[in-house]
Amino acid sequence: MSTKEHILEAIRKNKPQGTQYPYPVIPSFPKSTKDIKEEFKENLILNAGTCFTINSIEEGENKIKELHPQAKVICSSAIEFPGNKDLSKVTDPHQMDDVDVGIIRAEFGVSENGMVWLTEKGMMVTSLGFLSQHLIILLKPQDIVRDMYEAYARINLRDNNYGCFMLGPSATADIGAVMVRGAQGARSLSVFFM
Repeated sequence: MSTKEHILEAIRKNKPQGTQYPYPVIPSFPKSTKDIKEEFKENLILNAGTCFTINSIEEGENKIKELHPQAKVICSSAIEFPGNKDLSKVTDPHQMDDVDVGIIRAEFGVSENGMVWLTEKGMMVTSLGFLSQHLIILLKPQDIVRDMYEAYARINLRDNNYGCFMLGPSATADIGAVMVRGAQGARSLSVFFM
């Protein structure tokens, strides 16, 4: 018997059988009384993101052109904006390295910090959320939760192979505290409320 097998066998022998341990009780913390959409917007802007209320597909298309006039490759997993790169033909995540603008629908947002929850279902190809130069996240205002406690309660990890919270564009700083945007992800992130 190998050392690993010996350790695992000892764990199996000493594991309590049939004992269920309840989850700890989460205290009820005071919640913000701010308008949930405005709080989300404020916190996203604090983290270098931008927000726009979009009332129609045409308005959204015009806003994309306004924000990213030089964009040549637009790839979208959202049916509202098809883009010009077909995600269904992507067989290798590295094929997303030429995407100027990636468009993804978030499952929900979190007002206390301005984050959005993205899954492989929403991205279709996960590298869309990380290799795109600029991200546009579509979010229904009614899909914003107040805080991370509500967010974690809403996530069903059994339904997703991959999910992540994303906040604003990529940001990193070196030892000299020089802030660099886009070094390890999107250079900009805009949320379209629609």
